[in-house]
Formats: sequence, C-alpha cells, structure tokens
Amino acid sequence: MYLVGVAMGSEAVVERVEDAHADDVVARRLRDLGFVPGETVRLVARGPFGSDPLLIQIGGTRFALRRAEAARVRVCEPEVA
Repeated sequence: MYLVGVAMGSEAVVERVEDAHADDVVARRLRDLGFVPGETVRLVARGPFGSDPLLIQIGGTRFALRRAEAARVRVCEPEVA
C-alpha cells in the first residue's frame, strides 16, 4: 500500500520511499524530512474533493505533500501490540 491510499485519520508505518530514477532528489528530500522505514505517519487531511495536497503528520510535524509524492512512499498497517 502507498501513503496516497491511507484512509483519513489512519496511521501507517513507512516501509520505504521509492526512487523514480538514480539520484532522485524528491525521494531523497522525503527521506530527509523523516519518511524513513519504521516511522509512523498519519493522514490528517486531504485537499478539496480528496485531491492535492495531503496533510501528513510524522511525530509532531505536519507536511503537505502532493499526491504524486505520497504515491512514492510505501507503507503498511501498524502492528497491534
């Protein structure tokens, strides 16, 4: 599953950020922002009509991502303890 497909208000765990090509600046920037394996993220809001941007929270920080950027972040459901 990808971050773009997470339900509103749901949490997910980052598996990886997929590079579109060698030296992918966008993928590198997403990892620099904290989209790293094992990190929990939450979809806070979507733009009008379920479109751009997506408001994503990592810890106490929120980021607005385009759907195309969120589609590069592979996630899974968090494990229940």
